[in-house]
Amino acid sequence: MTKQEFVDAVADKAGLTKRDAGAAVDAALGVIESALQNGDSVAFTGFGKFHVTRRAARQGVNPRTGERVQIAAANVPKFSAGSQLKKAVN
Repeated sequence: MTKQEFVDAVADKAGLTKRDAGAAVDAALGVIESALQNGDSVAFTGFGKFHVTRRAARQGVNPRTGERVQIAAANVPKFSAGSQLKKAVN
């Protein structure tokens, strides 16, 4: 499902115009992104939790040349599915 298909589905489900649904989806994604940038987590009970984890620096190998390279440490966004979402998928 693309973002536009998602916006269309939200518009149909909530009875909104596609413009209003697009603005709502963009706002929700923006709030989640801002929270993660600030180091916070966003939890939706039963659905899941968005959070940031720290990935340590590590050694990697360039597959083309076989040369060892240093991969820098990074903050990585993660999503953990909640119990209700897991049940719905299964």
